Amino acid sequence: MLNPKINNSLNPSSITVPSIPEKVLSQRMQITDNLSKLLNILPSSICNHLTEHPNCDLLVEVVMDLGRLPEARFPGEATYLGEVPVSAADLQYAIQRVGTFSGDNRAGIERTLHRISAIRNRGGDIIGLTCRVGRAVFGTISMIRDLVETGQSLLLLGRPGVGKTTALREIARVLADDFDKRVVIIDTSNEIAGDGDIPHPAIGRARRMQVAAPELQHKIMIEAVENHMPEVIVIDEIGTELEALAARTIAERGVQLVGTAHGNRIENLLKNPTLSDLIGGIQAVTLGDDEARRRGSQKTVLERKAPPTFEIAIEMLERQKWVVHQDVANTIDILLRNGHPNPQLRTVDEKGEVQIAQEEPDLTPNPATFGRDMIQQPKGWRASGKMTPVSAFGSKKAGSISSPSEFDRLLNASWSQPEPKGNKVRIPGPNGEDFPVYIYPYGIGRSQLEQVIEVLNLPIVLTKDLDNADVVVALRSHLKNQSKLRQVAKIRQVPIHGVKSNTIPQITRTLQRILGMDETKTPETADLRLFTRGGNDDELEALEEARLAVEQIVLPKGQPVELLPRSPKVRKMQHELVEHYRLQSDSFGEEPNRRLRIYPA
Repeated sequence: MLNPKINNSLNPSSITVPSIPEKVLSQRMQITDNLSKLLNILPSSICNHLTEHPNCDLLVEVVMDLGRLPEARFPGEATYLGEVPVSAADLQYAIQRVGTFSGDNRAGIERTLHRISAIRNRGGDIIGLTCRVGRAVFGTISMIRDLVETGQSLLLLGRPGVGKTTALREIARVLADDFDKRVVIIDTSNEIAGDGDIPHPAIGRARRMQVAAPELQHKIMIEAVENHMPEVIVIDEIGTELEALAARTIAERGVQLVGTAHGNRIENLLKNPTLSDLIGGIQAVTLGDDEARRRGSQKTVLERKAPPTFEIAIEMLERQKWVVHQDVANTIDILLRNGHPNPQLRTVDEKGEVQIAQEEPDLTPNPATFGRDMIQQPKGWRASGKMTPVSAFGSKKAGSISSPSEFDRLLNASWSQPEPKGNKVRIPGPNGEDFPVYIYPYGIGRSQLEQVIEVLNLPIVLTKDLDNADVVVALRSHLKNQSKLRQVAKIRQVPIHGVKSNTIPQITRTLQRILGMDETKTPETADLRLFTRGGNDDELEALEEARLAVEQIVLPKGQPVELLPRSPKVRKMQHELVEHYRLQSDSFGEEPNRRLRIYPA
């Protein structure tokens, strides 16, 4: 039923209930479109062809481009209007009968919802017009009327042309007339309340604030709250970071927000850095060792940054098929944890009754991304909530079975990352870890790394491909001057572990830390094979001398010890062995009698 106040203010001749074969509008809805006023701005030749068209009542828009045939677009079809191309005089005829074109090249017809958009050449002259029919559809929000009543902020998502602005206009009218709320509409392009200084009666008692230029929209949003004491702010097409920030500011002041944004699903906003703040924003969080171990994840995970600006999100898939997320915060948290939200699916049947069901998540396994239905999620070293970029090569191998969305595909890939080259082989570790770990070394002697891995039998594989790596191990002194390496690793979400010095003990501790091996306060007896270079008897004899000195004199008695003179190469091995025991050593004397002195801790 129409609100009586609206019935009295509208021209009865402009209100019709067209018979539409498609199930686009239910029988309970009513429309006002003032189509005759749009036809009056068109040249007579074009207007006559339109009035004779059998589907004139369903007209979507008329396109007039200089030197081309005029075109009328209807739901599901388009047709030419005559055989005479549009001339400059035809364009000028229409331009003189509409309002002034603003900075966004839009104009309107006073007291109507029609939108006239211009295409200009490089000289600024208009060479094309898109005359779009604006309709006020009463009853279009019957599916979400209960949500409008809650007073929570609503965000409408959907592709262009799905009816977001029409629903926004109806929500403003219902809140102002039926719930007696103070509603202010921020009408950037006069698309919600029509052209002219007097707003279209379709918005009811709601007030409208016009915007001089699109880039000033965020300032008018704040001005509306500060000057006019609204209970509800209605805003169309939130698209910039400043507008998203203004929306958050308004929501924090206790004002109900109703807005729209382009994007088919809520996952699109997660991937949009400009608009992600509308749903709380996403940030990378570094966990402590204990918390990461408790969660069974890596130390860097994705989490929601703040409470969402909009508590409720509505995905307008079709005009009568909407998906409702009644708790946006919970939905975002589930998505970041690679889960499947279970939103409501609301539709309107032929009788105009609202049908509510739960949208079934698409759990079809994707063989290209090793979906959760094919293998169990890891619980150890590589378990993570982070997203990692998936190469185009991997996406081409996705096969005929697709994931629910691109976002789900990326999150699935972050659990068990497939290698395009097929060289990675994962073996579960004792605590559920994914072994071996692929390490990309930078600034560290590869021979020393291989020596530690071989002697200690560590589940580590060295790789020369950063895309194929799980971890980057780099010398700290090199990292300071290698911003490019840090940037690339950040983009690929690959953690970097710094090594203090290019020595066997430092390398050993770093690799053990990466593998999550507990380090004991008292070092175990060193394996001398780690510190030898050639493995000859002289090297082993010198290392054994240092080991016995440490374990039998320095550690138990706390006394310094001087060793026999050795060559520089052998003394370096002895220094590394002493470092393994976390002790200090120094070389003194002149060659060839230069020798090592070991100090107690």
